[in-house]
Amino acid sequence: MQKWILCGTLILLTVGCGAAASEGVSGGSVVTPSQSDSSGTRNWPNWMGPNLNGVSTESGWSTDWPEEGLPVAWTHQLGTGFSSVSIADGLLYSMGHTRGRETVWCLDAESGEVVWKRFYDAELNPNLYEGGPGSTPTIDNESVYSLSVDGQLMCLNRFDGSVVWEKKLQTDLDVGMHEWGFNGSPFILGEQLILEAGRVVSFDKRTGDKLWQSGVHRAGYGSVRAMTIEGRSMIVSLDCDGLRVSSAEDGSEIAFTSWQSPFRTNSTTPIVNGDRIFISTGCQVGCGLFQLASEDSGFTLRPEYTSREMRNHFNNCILHQGYLYGFDGNSNLGRVVTLKCIDFATGEVQWSKTGLGCGSLMIADQKLVILSDKGQLVVADASPDGFRELCRSPFLDGRCWTVPVLLNGRIYGRNARGRLVCVRLPSAS
Repeated sequence: MQKWILCGTLILLTVGCGAAASEGVSGGSVVTPSQSDSSGTRNWPNWMGPNLNGVSTESGWSTDWPEEGLPVAWTHQLGTGFSSVSIADGLLYSMGHTRGRETVWCLDAESGEVVWKRFYDAELNPNLYEGGPGSTPTIDNESVYSLSVDGQLMCLNRFDGSVVWEKKLQTDLDVGMHEWGFNGSPFILGEQLILEAGRVVSFDKRTGDKLWQSGVHRAGYGSVRAMTIEGRSMIVSLDCDGLRVSSAEDGSEIAFTSWQSPFRTNSTTPIVNGDRIFISTGCQVGCGLFQLASEDSGFTLRPEYTSREMRNHFNNCILHQGYLYGFDGNSNLGRVVTLKCIDFATGEVQWSKTGLGCGSLMIADQKLVILSDKGQLVVADASPDGFRELCRSPFLDGRCWTVPVLLNGRIYGRNARGRLVCVRLPSAS
């Protein structure tokens, strides 16, 4: 196994009124730890947002968009990759790869100016696509957690980028480089940081000490989720062997069901709703809804339905008011991929829409905020009654597989080459 060495170089830049970034400057004002609150509605502190569901309640923005397109507030070159953005207290975090190095970026979310960046040697891993980091940084209080494509897990001080602790997962977990890299985003549960990384593993989020790990399995590429049944705290994960439920206390297996894809591409994150778990995989596999049911001998994953009507290649469906919205089909066949709405409880298709490729979406203010795989930004009603487009705008070019983020009247998005764009939304009258 090739070992990659963290160079540990920290670059601090000066922004706003000549103040040093090491002082936590953002938009010309000092951001201190006491001001940090990554749970507020105007923050998006991790992949899929503060409620971990890809849904925002932010309103006050209009769908009356200018014909020439939305005005660009700023752009920034991140480097190759598919990492989305996390934002808290006016600071934006993302990742990219340039010439043998990955960079964790901290930008001013309003201006796009660099607050700090930390770079380190890392593999690109361009396996049938551009490669680069696919994990999104996770903000928690004073820290931001990042995971490189070759398994370098870091806890950084989010105000100045200094390293609090770091782990090299290939060595620490005794796993090799995964075929598609390490792409799950760090998940915080209380004092634990939990990942799917060829094992389900838990670290103390403050010290980096390993708390527990599961046995080895074929890695999945999504993130983990939590659920509580009968007072027991559990971790739900999808790897390339199957759907797995583990004890959050010690990592022991509670339930498992096989769910395999022909090309080892189980890349999505389970959607937990009460005692139900929805999973979906591309490569003609499809989706399934399972109930975690209690029996005399323990727990079992009981299938409620399986279907080939929703085959998420890598971007998750979003569950909203009893319906799932997502892209059905593989990225290499983007022209025939369809955006669909299905009933969460039954899997029944409500409607489908072609022409957006293998894109991504979030939901904000009861609307689908869609990024097509060619960079068109589209807004439509989030309704099972049918697809009704409300507005669209040019946004990006090139390959666009990373989910956009709408926050504080702006939309942030990136392409595979690393061009990050921030556009301003018109206010509702």
